[in-house]
Amino acid sequence: MRQDICTIPVSEVFEPKDGCPLCRLRDVLEQRMTEYITGSAMMEPDVRIDTNHSGFCHRHFERMLQTGSRLSNALLLESHLKELRREIFVADKTPGKKELQRCREVEQSCFVCRQVEWGLNHMLETVYQLWLREEEFRTLYREQPFFCLPHARRLMEGAAKQMPRGKAAAFVRITADVAGNYLENLQKEVTHFCSMYDYRNRGGDWGTSRDAVERSIQFLTAYPLESGE
Repeated sequence: MRQDICTIPVSEVFEPKDGCPLCRLRDVLEQRMTEYITGSAMMEPDVRIDTNHSGFCHRHFERMLQTGSRLSNALLLESHLKELRREIFVADKTPGKKELQRCREVEQSCFVCRQVEWGLNHMLETVYQLWLREEEFRTLYREQPFFCLPHARRLMEGAAKQMPRGKAAAFVRITADVAGNYLENLQKEVTHFCSMYDYRNRGGDWGTSRDAVERSIQFLTAYPLESGE
């Protein structure tokens, strides 16, 4: 069931040509998974065992609260907190290395993150296969508005491992061109934004630079500012 949720058609990711396609994929996966985890998964024992052990990161706790009812979130928390109480803060026992390691695991683990990561990896494998087989997809890939920096890096690193050397070099070059051209335009817009604070440009044309700061942060981090979500 979880694999079905995390399997998204390439057309749904690349054909809209709106922003970074892998950011869009991540957002779809996060939405589907948070709906699932606060809905039908509540009745799946194997999922509850997993979520009790893994827990969730801050970002996905927020998404779950936005998506599901407070009761469904409370039920997830109830069993998760009980498990942590039993494993870490045992009555009349001072936490040792084992318990502190378990604390660290909980801080660094998230059920939703793990499922989203599986979906992203699956999509990357599909991208490499389609690039090798289909000229139509190669054209679609070149026509993307941009790849954010983190996802451009993942695309380029993965190509070296999953594609023949010559094909990988061409794929990396195109990926770098798409991301690099967007970066160049961003840099120009940020420079223009800064110049508009010069008194000599008072009343001038801001062009498309007004949100250049926010778009630059999204390009660099793969996430929009919370105020812009």
